[in-house]
Amino acid sequence: MKTSHAPRELFRVQPVAAGCLVTLALMAGAAQAQQAQTETDKEAAAKAAADKTLETVTVTGIRRGIEAAISVKKNADAIVEAVSAEDIGKLPDVSIAESIARLPGLSAQRVAGRAQVISVRGLSPDFATTLLNGRELVSTGDNRSVEFDQYPSELLSAVVVYKTPEAGLVGQGLSGTIDMQTVRPLNFSNRVVTLNARGQRNSLGKAADASATGNRLSASYIDQFANRSIGVSLGYAHQQTPVQEEQVGFYEPWDQTGRTGLPAGTYNSGGIKALRRTGKSERDALMGTVEFRPSQNWTSVVDGFWTKAKQVDTANQFEMNLGWNGNNPPAGLNWSNPTINDNGTQTGGTLLNAYPLVRGMYNKRDDKIVAAGWNNKLKFESGLSLMADVNYSRATRNELSLENNTQLARASATDWPLDNVGLAFRTGGFSQIVPGLRNYSDPTQLLLQNTIYGSGYGKVPSVKDELTGFKLVGNLPAPDFASGLFSDFEAGLNYADRSKKKRQPEGNINVGAQGDTAIAPDLQYRPVDLSFAGLGLIPAWNVPGAVGRYMTFAPTETASYLIPKAWQVKEKTTTAFLKGNLDATTFGVPMRGNIGLQVVRTDQSSQSNYWDATLNNNAGGVKPIEGGKTYTDYLPSMNLSWSLPGEQTVRFALAKQMARPRVEQMNAGLEFGVNGTTGRPGATGGNPTLNPWRANAVDLSWEKYFGNKAYVAAAAYYKDLRSYIYKQTVDGYDFSRFVVDYVPQPGQPPAQLTGDFTAPYNGQGGQLKGLELTASLPLNLVSPMLNGFGIVASATFNDSNISIKDPDSASSVGSGPISLPGLSKRVYNLTAYYEANGFEFRISQRKRSDFIGEIGNFNGSRTLRYVVGESIVDAQIGYNFTEGPLKGLGLLAQVNNLTDEAYRTYAQTKDRPLEYIKWGRTFLLGATYKF
Repeated sequence: MKTSHAPRELFRVQPVAAGCLVTLALMAGAAQAQQAQTETDKEAAAKAAADKTLETVTVTGIRRGIEAAISVKKNADAIVEAVSAEDIGKLPDVSIAESIARLPGLSAQRVAGRAQVISVRGLSPDFATTLLNGRELVSTGDNRSVEFDQYPSELLSAVVVYKTPEAGLVGQGLSGTIDMQTVRPLNFSNRVVTLNARGQRNSLGKAADASATGNRLSASYIDQFANRSIGVSLGYAHQQTPVQEEQVGFYEPWDQTGRTGLPAGTYNSGGIKALRRTGKSERDALMGTVEFRPSQNWTSVVDGFWTKAKQVDTANQFEMNLGWNGNNPPAGLNWSNPTINDNGTQTGGTLLNAYPLVRGMYNKRDDKIVAAGWNNKLKFESGLSLMADVNYSRATRNELSLENNTQLARASATDWPLDNVGLAFRTGGFSQIVPGLRNYSDPTQLLLQNTIYGSGYGKVPSVKDELTGFKLVGNLPAPDFASGLFSDFEAGLNYADRSKKKRQPEGNINVGAQGDTAIAPDLQYRPVDLSFAGLGLIPAWNVPGAVGRYMTFAPTETASYLIPKAWQVKEKTTTAFLKGNLDATTFGVPMRGNIGLQVVRTDQSSQSNYWDATLNNNAGGVKPIEGGKTYTDYLPSMNLSWSLPGEQTVRFALAKQMARPRVEQMNAGLEFGVNGTTGRPGATGGNPTLNPWRANAVDLSWEKYFGNKAYVAAAAYYKDLRSYIYKQTVDGYDFSRFVVDYVPQPGQPPAQLTGDFTAPYNGQGGQLKGLELTASLPLNLVSPMLNGFGIVASATFNDSNISIKDPDSASSVGSGPISLPGLSKRVYNLTAYYEANGFEFRISQRKRSDFIGEIGNFNGSRTLRYVVGESIVDAQIGYNFTEGPLKGLGLLAQVNNLTDEAYRTYAQTKDRPLEYIKWGRTFLLGATYKF
């Protein structure tokens, strides 16, 4: 006889968006209970059960979201973390990334002041995958990592992070799988309409042509029709955010290049800049779902998600090359009174005969994402259930980057307006730049001209990512002979076809026929103030307007160094799986979980071109190139969960995991040439024959629950990465197909058949391990006097013996071995709250130690930098009217980045700064109305 244990049905709450988390569990329970009922009886029983649940659960506000998330974790078979809709809606967060970054074992990296990418368990975002309603998502970047700030928290009902995989979880990552979920309208008992409006202001204030204010607006509508057989949900969210930034940055690398006036062997940087970035970011998003359930045996859901984001910003900056002041200056650069610390690093001095630039760096980015799916679930009297899902998603990114370079006008070839500039390099604040002889605030004295960096440069990159998928899953109750161990079996097949294309036309922006010129007053904005860096005011202007009026710009893809920047990568992935859900007793202890196998066959390929300098009698020419491979991974997984007395749960998981390579690393483009002296060929490029990252993983977790109100937990994990992908140089690479038509010039040797190829390769892996401690406690469990108070806290400790090399980032992180990108050895999260009689207050802190982060460099490529650990504090206060004519109205005030935490990067040691950036505090004031 089959043993039955604690029900898996998830905790349900009053009609809030957290309901979509429990859809699958509710359906499974309903199917078991209603086998013998007539269709009319089924509908009556379902309605009565829903009404009963809604009557007995009365928690609201902050506690409602916390308890819903606790219920998800408690009832899951795998090790998961969750955020409910109430949590997302009430946290003072700009994006969904900041909400999930507070979960145990997760951390965020800020980009432009916003949490944008997520690391799970100490691994970079490359190792995690992101799903929307269980479906793999495309991305607007060059790789797979989803930029979470493109997904408004107002349109998402829940997020579940799977830290251990299940065989039925398709598209799973190696470090974790983040599943964002939208609402299912039939999980609500009645109509719900929510309106939200917030105004915001950045503490840095307005500058140039940019305002310091913005807004967030959203509306959602959920309703049911035709005797609750049809449900509809619609949502719209708009956000306009000011872009405000103060920065001082240094050139890479800090090295021991000899400089006049510096002691030999001194570590110094080749340049410095101070800038004020201004602009705005706008995002509009739509969500829609139609759910059709004519009977309890058939549910059909069509859902769609659309988001459009646009950011326009300009960095007006004062910049100096510290090693060169031009081709024919009347005097060379020379350091006077330099200061050097005990580590041999320069910390300041006066640079004589400098020729600074005032630059305008403009960037415009347009992103669009559309995702749609159609899901059908069928249940049969035999107990068999089927699920079929078709989905499509597409992402596009179009950018325009322009630069203008101005300098003070030269009186003659021998009369240059050189300057003596005092410099003080700081690590815990803005470095100081103090000109001694010249004024840089008058736009009539600054000319667009050919500087040491030319008069300007521009780029027009674009990305298109498309994915089409189909999934079929069958579930069948376990036969009698297996029912003592298994409750049911699940088998499925998923097919995904993905294609990502990138183009990157570039080119010089040259001064036009009128020659060197000042920028007219009608193109000038208010000056920007660089006093934070010791400089005072400098001009700010309309960069695209200046390019259009005074300059020429003709971007091209045909220059030899640009040829391999255009590429396409295709992936066709077929996944088959079999999973058995466990429900048994072992040694008298109830046990549940699952065991299964996922088989993943990947067919990857890439098409690009390369410039062959040996063609056309060494005049050069373009040749096509393509490559790829097919491989199969067998991924067994097991999740076991024992229910111990006192609401304790012990979980144990084993799995073999994999994550496919970064998309841009698989591009077939390369730069190729033959050494005319030796005849030895060489190339640098991508590698379409990469194998995925693979790992074996073990997880152990202990959890103590207090109903659905509170829990404490301790979890340990261990991952054995069998390989790691990083750029290497391979000697003896076979270039025979590249040199078959090579004709040496007179006196040159013939081409050799083998040479050096520098590209991403699968290299040595290593071990990653960690410990996660978590507590979610309402403090009335300690004393009734603390009713309404509570805390949610976590601490994560990560460690790894994996070291890699990244030649592309050698100028910032060095040429030697470095630790794993994204790995912070310590991550802490703390939220303290109070909620009573409609009043709410919450303050949250997320803190992480130093790590190696990823940024985009001038070339549009990925580069790594050491990032100083940071502590971000957000706070929120609000009041909700629960009765009277204002019932349903909520008022709130919040502050993001309360302590104005800076973002700091450095080169190898902290006394060699690269960036010190402040994005300011953000103040928001708003109201929510629900009816």
